[in-house]
Amino acid sequence: MEWYEALALLVGSIMFLMAIGMPVALAFLAANILGAWVFMGGDRGVAQLLNNGFGSLTKFALVPIPLFLLMGEIFFHTGLGGRMFTAIDRLLGRLPGRLSYVTVLGGTAFSTLSGSSMGSTALLGSLMVPEMSQRGYKKHMSVGPILGTGGLAIIIPPSALAVLLATLAQIDVAALLIAGIIPGLILAGFYIGTIWLQTQLDPSAAPAYDVEPLPLLGKLWLLFREVVPMVGVMVVIIVMMVRGIVTPSEAAAFGALGVLILAALFRCLTWDAMKKSVIGALRVTLMAYLIVFGSATFSQLLAFSGASRGLIEWATDFELAPVAMLLVMFAVLLILGMFMEQISMMLLTVPIFFPLATTLGFDPIWFGLIMLLALEISFTTPPFGLLLFVMKGVAPPDTTMRQIYLAAVPFILCSLCVVALLILFPQLALWLPGLG
Repeated sequence: MEWYEALALLVGSIMFLMAIGMPVALAFLAANILGAWVFMGGDRGVAQLLNNGFGSLTKFALVPIPLFLLMGEIFFHTGLGGRMFTAIDRLLGRLPGRLSYVTVLGGTAFSTLSGSSMGSTALLGSLMVPEMSQRGYKKHMSVGPILGTGGLAIIIPPSALAVLLATLAQIDVAALLIAGIIPGLILAGFYIGTIWLQTQLDPSAAPAYDVEPLPLLGKLWLLFREVVPMVGVMVVIIVMMVRGIVTPSEAAAFGALGVLILAALFRCLTWDAMKKSVIGALRVTLMAYLIVFGSATFSQLLAFSGASRGLIEWATDFELAPVAMLLVMFAVLLILGMFMEQISMMLLTVPIFFPLATTLGFDPIWFGLIMLLALEISFTTPPFGLLLFVMKGVAPPDTTMRQIYLAAVPFILCSLCVVALLILFPQLALWLPGLG
């Protein structure tokens, strides 16, 4: 069988099974079993493939995923996240567009830990948009920052999605997490600058309203009581990883323990909150492990059937410049993101894109960061980006799809600017990992 026939059989069967409604992980598992039967010699091939897949689940690099997820779930269910939102809101006072800034700052902290862009968008949309609408905010000032926080959350550590991508691509987890710090801060600056510019061009888009004045000592007390402890947990684990004091797995454990201690100190660590946190983290972890299992076996089938080698040879025969090929892969991710969820996209593209990126001479950590940004941008790309429809579902009834599309555009442009900067200056991503 020619390589393109093998690729069509494997990818086509996955797409067909997903189209008829089969869950992503099960669709990959079924397609992998079919491929093993065809390419690896029947039932013996299937048994060997399953053994190899289970072996991929024993990697120590997977440990941070459940711990980061547990950290985020505790942060949410105990109310620590709500306390931080409220404190940031009060600290900003009468600043024009105050609630938009709150959405970016507080939403990023929550989204980074939760690992689910769709869940974060649904939560922030239902929490913040009605409040901003009541205060007279125009749609682009209320909807846009929520859609934008995903791009920021996915690359600033700790990020469960970054850990999953690094595991699937078999690259250094700590290096990919650390690589996102500087680009993430730049993107945060772009978002804040965008909100500021929008309020300057149209002050009525986010009208100021009276808030209870807070003296300087009150602000300092609020900052150190409600914000510094929450942010401090994230800063400490990032610094420990950058300094090489702990591994990502140890950092995740310290982070989960730190949030537990904070919840206990603030007297919001209840049995109900812990039960919901563990169940939520367990549910996403099991899905992630199924994804890793499916990806490992899919990669082996691509290699065994000759599909990956044939595809790489075919792609490199075009003699496109490496940057042009990068843009082609970027465009493929943007298109897939209109119809598929992030983890599904990673499962489908990582086994193909990373070997191709290595052949083109790209640094795998740098390419991983580019891919993370592409995954998130694709979620908000009109007309079919999935987060756009999630936002439509939770926004007030008078919100139109056109308003959501227009609100997303400035924040998509911010993310694209960061991608352009990473292409022009790769050291923005590689400098911090190189210090370790």
